[in-house]
Amino acid sequence: MGEDRFRDRLQALLAEADVRVDGVRPWDLRLRDPGVPARLLSGGSLALGESYMDGGWDADSLDGLLQRLLAAHLERRVHGFADLRLAVLARLFNLQHGRRAHVVGERHYDLGNDLYAAMLGKRMVYSCGYWRTAGDLDAAQEAKLDLCCRKLGLRPGMSLLDIGCGWGEMLRFAAQRYGVSGKGVTISREQAAYARDLCAGLPVEIRVQDYRELDGTFDRIVSIGMFEHVGVKNYEAYFDLARRCLAPDGLFLLHTIGGNISRMHTDPWIAKYIFPNSMLPSAAQLAAALEGRFVIEDWHSFGADYDRTLQAWRDNIEAAWTTLPARYDERFRRMWRYYLSASMASFRVRLIQLWQLVLSPRGVAGGYVAPR
Repeated sequence: MGEDRFRDRLQALLAEADVRVDGVRPWDLRLRDPGVPARLLSGGSLALGESYMDGGWDADSLDGLLQRLLAAHLERRVHGFADLRLAVLARLFNLQHGRRAHVVGERHYDLGNDLYAAMLGKRMVYSCGYWRTAGDLDAAQEAKLDLCCRKLGLRPGMSLLDIGCGWGEMLRFAAQRYGVSGKGVTISREQAAYARDLCAGLPVEIRVQDYRELDGTFDRIVSIGMFEHVGVKNYEAYFDLARRCLAPDGLFLLHTIGGNISRMHTDPWIAKYIFPNSMLPSAAQLAAALEGRFVIEDWHSFGADYDRTLQAWRDNIEAAWTTLPARYDERFRRMWRYYLSASMASFRVRLIQLWQLVLSPRGVAGGYVAPR
């Protein structure tokens, strides 16, 4: 009797998003465990993700279901203890400081290069592709790398610092195509080992190093998909560091996911299973931290391209799953599928964005014209 009551309450809530319990449409939620409704109504977004990982429910179109839930803002209606706990912790502590800054490297980026090689395509680029003229993932990622180089105005002989260099693709591309020398830092040992092999024979240095330990002066700086791990309490120090490391006439390209609302923490399911201690900047938080430090020369938004990128990653990983090592078990597979689908849905309904900012220390004389 109690289970029926919770099921009815869940159905009434989901109806606001045009989702039915045990319906026949691709985005309808099919219950596998009768205890799931009570779990969802009390646990919020953490319970939604965990119950999917546990096999408690399914949907033929997982991204379609999550898209409808987000578009109806149902995440604002149901909150669990995890939401409150994260909010309190983020206000009391600097979750991205010191030892905490390395946790995401160990728990996410060091999962294994085999997983990422299967998902990311020919180029190991774990960020949004640029699909303006591209027809597939590899072309979109190459277009994004070239767009970054052109926005930075790279020329032979320049030095390039890549803060959060990932598997080294940006540095390799810039060195091979534009004749620059480069230095990259990452907090992932797996990424660093791969990047060193990838960039062997090129004037590129790769270090396992926190960005706060950087020194030296560079003609250009780029940071792609790393700023989401910095945290608002560290933004001013981050931009101060970038300003110190950038030549007076240099340019800094910041590529980051951004949120529509200023927050201090991420979704509790994402924090627990995917990106611990992460948070997305808002435009207001970015502008406040940049004030007095950099001139914003260009602010380019192309978040809709991330939906296409994520769809390509999902197709790649699903096609390759049977070839991956056994340590990626069924629960991990459902976790990864949920992560990619939730990300697609968030970009699709434009709750989150993808921004590229071009910054200069003093303003480009005569003005800056950004290539597209």
